[in-house]
Amino acid sequence: MRLSQGSAARETVYDDDPVRVAERFAEAGARWIHLVDLDRAFDQGSNDVVVRRVADRVGARLRLQLGGGLRTLERVRAALDLGVARLVIGTAAATDPEMVAAAAALAGPERLAVGLDARDGFVAVRGWTETSTLRTIDLARRVVAQGIGTLIYTDVARDGMLEGPDVDGARALQTTGARVVASGGVASLADLRRLGRAGLAGAIIGRALYEGRIALGDALALLRDEFSAA
Repeated sequence: MRLSQGSAARETVYDDDPVRVAERFAEAGARWIHLVDLDRAFDQGSNDVVVRRVADRVGARLRLQLGGGLRTLERVRAALDLGVARLVIGTAAATDPEMVAAAAALAGPERLAVGLDARDGFVAVRGWTETSTLRTIDLARRVVAQGIGTLIYTDVARDGMLEGPDVDGARALQTTGARVVASGGVASLADLRRLGRAGLAGAIIGRALYEGRIALGDALALLRDEFSAA
C-alpha cells in the first residue's frame, strides 16, 4: 500500500502481501528495499511481524531500510533487531534532538538515517499530519552535526503524484555534507537521471514501479551509471 501526499485518506493497495512484493524486487536485482510502517506512523498498530518476515525472506540478498513511528530510543533498539540494515527517524528528529543523538550512538552511522519530509520548506511530522515551524535545512544541519550521515528527503506535495522530484530541494541539503536520497514524485527514468546527475546518493521509487511506468531492471541499470552508492 502507498499514500498520495502522505494522506491516509488517499491510499492505494497494490498488493496485499508485502513479502511477495519484496521477493519480486529481490528477484529483479534490487539492492535496497525501502519499507514504511504506516500503522506505526499514524499510531494505529505495528507491522513488526511483517517486517521480520520480509527480512527473513530477502534479507540475505539485499538491504532493507525501515521508517515509520521510530520516535523513542526503545523503539529504535527494537527495530534494529528486525533484520533491517538501516532505520529512518522522522518526527523525533524534529521534536527530540537528544533522542537522535542517542540513537546515532546506539545504531552507528551506517544504520541510521533521518527522514526530512518537507512541506513548503518546513518539516512535516507525525505521519505528515502536522507541519512544524522548523525549516528543513536547519534540521538537516542539526542532525548532521549529531552524527547523521544519510538524509532521506521527501517533498510531501510531490509524494505519490508522479509530477517529478524536487531536485533543487534535495541538492540544497547536500551542502550539509550528508548523503542525500531523494523521494517523492519520481515518474520516469528521466527523473532518475536528473537526480543522479545532481550528485545524489540515491532515489526512492514507489508508485511508478507499482504502476509499470518504470521497469526496475531499467532503473537499476541507470543507477549503476548515474548514482553514487547510497
